[in-house]
Amino acid sequence: MKNILLKSITATFLLVITTISAQDFQGQAVYQTKTAMEMDLAGSGIPADRVKRIEEMMKSRLEKTYTLSFDKTASIYKEEAKLDQTSGGHGGMRFMMMGGGVSGKHFKNTQTKISAKENEFSGKNFLIKDDLITYDWKMEQETKMIGENLCFKATTVVEKPVRENNFRFGRGNNNSEKEEAKEEPKEDVMELVIVTAWYTLDIPVSHGPSDYWGLPGLILEVSDDNTQILCTKIVMNPKEKSEITEPTKGKVVTQKEYDEIFEEKTKEMRERMSNEREKSGGSGRHIRIGG
Repeated sequence: MKNILLKSITATFLLVITTISAQDFQGQAVYQTKTAMEMDLAGSGIPADRVKRIEEMMKSRLEKTYTLSFDKTASIYKEEAKLDQTSGGHGGMRFMMMGGGVSGKHFKNTQTKISAKENEFSGKNFLIKDDLITYDWKMEQETKMIGENLCFKATTVVEKPVRENNFRFGRGNNNSEKEEAKEEPKEDVMELVIVTAWYTLDIPVSHGPSDYWGLPGLILEVSDDNTQILCTKIVMNPKEKSEITEPTKGKVVTQKEYDEIFEEKTKEMRERMSNEREKSGGSGRHIRIGG
């Protein structure tokens, strides 16, 4: 009886200490992301030196570095700033990355189940506020080491729009542009994608990169269709603390509202570029990635 009481007191004491220190607890994790993209420019007529430039642009756009700053209940996921050398003109060639990625801070609170994303699109700032996505994680038996951390495997199934995974290359031929416009679906076709995550109990928080969260430890790796996210560095209780607060910048919209705005503006951009090519006699080249 005495031992049981002693254990109960010890557990309560540890819980109190943990609660008190939670206010100061903070960590940072650095992630490298890579998205696979098929690229076949054979027969495109693009000179070899420009093909090399395109490959460099692809790498810059599809390989990124993010930092996740977190405490016990909240986190900020943000892309590390880097010099963009891909926006310059290349002899009339246009490079478009179609997609609705977050350009600012991505805030998640696992206690209140709230998500807030800063994004700049079409010259306007948006704040996408919504509930956190709920994942039905299945705990697997596999384990592996990521750095010095023992990680456990978990999987879930998510429904996503089917997106193109390769280059669309056009040489400004009006007929091909019209055919392309006809082929574009009016609505997204959905597919089920298996997502694999690896988490570590060494850091018992429910945070993770991008939209992912909800496991009993920090998520260090994610395989999401053609995208890989891998943690390359972890710093616990850094000397310089980050401000982990919900962002307030931008017009507040839900994810559904933002998706509708994005699709509408993207359609307008495509039509404007098509009209510009027609006016110029179809002499320009354009490369598009994604939907």
